Amino acid sequence: MDKDEPLLEVKNLHTHFFTKSGVVKAVDGVNFTVNPGETLGIVGESGSGKSITALSILGLIPSPPGKIVDGEINFKGENLFNKSAKQMRKIRGKEIAMVFQDPMTSLNPVFTVEKQMVETITAHEALNKRQARERALELLDLVGIPDPKKRLRNYPHEFSGGMRQRVMIAMALSCNPSLLIADEPTTALDVTIQAQILDLFKRMQKELNMAVVMITHDLGVVAEVCDRVMVMYSGKPAEYAETTHLFDHGKHPYTLGLMNSIPRITAEKQKLEAIDGNPPDLRALPKGCSFAPRCKHAMENCLTIDPDLREVENDHYVRCLLYEDSKKAVST
Repeated sequence: MDKDEPLLEVKNLHTHFFTKSGVVKAVDGVNFTVNPGETLGIVGESGSGKSITALSILGLIPSPPGKIVDGEINFKGENLFNKSAKQMRKIRGKEIAMVFQDPMTSLNPVFTVEKQMVETITAHEALNKRQARERALELLDLVGIPDPKKRLRNYPHEFSGGMRQRVMIAMALSCNPSLLIADEPTTALDVTIQAQILDLFKRMQKELNMAVVMITHDLGVVAEVCDRVMVMYSGKPAEYAETTHLFDHGKHPYTLGLMNSIPRITAEKQKLEAIDGNPPDLRALPKGCSFAPRCKHAMENCLTIDPDLREVENDHYVRCLLYEDSKKAVST
């Protein structure tokens, strides 16, 4: 891998689900890069395509009905679509790891944490069971599980939600991956545990020089841990920019709607705004801009023209006809 190349490069990704009621275009032309040691946030409402993008990277789209119909996913300079199923099994967990949204359904309830962690480690590392158990103990201690020797023998139901999430993070880090994908890792946790998990992510990333893709609907999480952010709507990127710049100079009406819907601690009096309407049916997307029916700034052209993703400022991309005259469009 060239040092100047991104660790992960997703090009024109299209992932569709072919159902009896029609084709669901869950991911419909996504482009982004992730550099070594960087954190990219992917945000948007439920159904915007965030998790399907992550599962596409790992080659975990259920087929049928799902299928990646177009695009490239280049990891360390190699297209993952050219890898065999056996090669992908070696990459998953070893090179690219994932923390899933619900740790209770991701951990097997009938096996101890020790069995599940040891199995993961021995599948990818040249270690025997004793060595793998020692590695598991180190990882549980690393993520802040008290009395790891005792807890290693416990079953998932004997852990709290926050502790289960820590176990999932420990399993994901067990083989020192280059890229960690975290799908809503703090959604079901209270704010105190959320803060601890986010601090843990930042510490692990610094120690391991690991890149992270953080999937969330919480803009507070994005502001806390992400270097860059991609806002998704109806399977497409609506806006893509450096995090601080996006918060200070967000442009897409959907991005602004998301930011105006959350309370700000600095405001004395504030009225939170709601985004009118509902997300579109991905089986029958409108002809023009998919956000137009909900947009306060919609023009007549918005109902017939689907805008390109354009670079409106340096490294700041927006998909909106309000910025159609900007300098450069990204092909999708």
